[in-house]
Amino acid sequence: MASTSTERVPTDPNSARFEFSVSARDGKARSGAINMRRGTIRTPAFMPVGTAGTVKAMRPAEVRASGADIILGNTYHLMLRPGAERVADLGGLHAFSAWERPILTDSGGYQVMSLSKLAKVSEDGVSFASHLDGSRHMLSPERSMEIQRLLGSDIVMCFDELVPTTTTRDAQAKAMERSMRWAARSRAGFDAGEDHAARSALFGIQQGALDEELRRQSSEALIDIGFDGHAVGGLAVGEGQEAMFGCLDHCVDPLPADKPRYLMGVGKPDDIVGAVERGIDMFDCVLPTRSGRNGQAFTWTGPLNIRNARFAQDREPLDARCTCPVCGTWERAYLHHLVKAGEMLGAMLMTQHNLHFYQQLMAGLRGAIEDGRLTAFANDFRRDYASRAF
Repeated sequence: MASTSTERVPTDPNSARFEFSVSARDGKARSGAINMRRGTIRTPAFMPVGTAGTVKAMRPAEVRASGADIILGNTYHLMLRPGAERVADLGGLHAFSAWERPILTDSGGYQVMSLSKLAKVSEDGVSFASHLDGSRHMLSPERSMEIQRLLGSDIVMCFDELVPTTTTRDAQAKAMERSMRWAARSRAGFDAGEDHAARSALFGIQQGALDEELRRQSSEALIDIGFDGHAVGGLAVGEGQEAMFGCLDHCVDPLPADKPRYLMGVGKPDDIVGAVERGIDMFDCVLPTRSGRNGQAFTWTGPLNIRNARFAQDREPLDARCTCPVCGTWERAYLHHLVKAGEMLGAMLMTQHNLHFYQQLMAGLRGAIEDGRLTAFANDFRRDYASRAF
């Protein structure tokens, strides 16, 4: 059953630096809100990814119209192009991109270690070669905080080290312990930018691969340092849904219940539903935008590949249950044509639909938690989502 709460009533979002409130609970799931100076973020929340200062194929007003309260920007990509100092000179990322609501920026650590050539990890940070031109750079906890300050981020992520879940436990332990030392340095670096710290929030990142004890130790270290919210890092990197859910079954509870919990890089719609059931409040993923550009639509009855020849004369909308402008205007046949012809409008419309679908899903989850019917909503969703035969 859902339980309602009047604790920590939200203040005016125009004056609150960061305030998280829970309005209802259903099992481990929570529905609530984060209030910040640039607006309120309804939770559970999905954050569209705007890697290089733009949600690909979308205008900011369209992203907002989909129901998004916050987007994500990427420290690594923006530091390389156009450069954090340039963005700051041009008024910060909000003015630069014409998105005036909250922005969360990741620390850049994952991209440094996954995209760059010849990355070298040391206690100081990560030395790496740009994937753009091969130029050498150094990203440390302090530099990551500086870049995110220059961008004007509302929610800043601490700098961490991610290692694959397939590495040895010893390697996972060393990476987690280093991440916790970097978290303390991130906290100090963030606080040193007093003006930014007075306006923005800092999240710690729990690490430890799939190991319950390492996750517990990481949580304790983050709590000792002190953060506005906590992310679960190191998942959705190929371990599979069953393993991810198994980790969430033990790694969420050690995190403070009065602060938001963010599962980084997740995910597929059914991943999100299962994670919400386990107490996660925030998500981000490139999947709805990337899939849209590649001709895949997410629907209430499962993913649909519009490139398939069977849609060439299909007069139905992408999803009869969807209320987005795309489903209200165009037929599958036209979208099939656009995508097959490589027309940019195809990528735009497919992306718009997908982002709208994700926000509809989040609204459905919030409503189900408020009404105490999350289990029924989740089971119905999983049944319908798995029903597509093609």
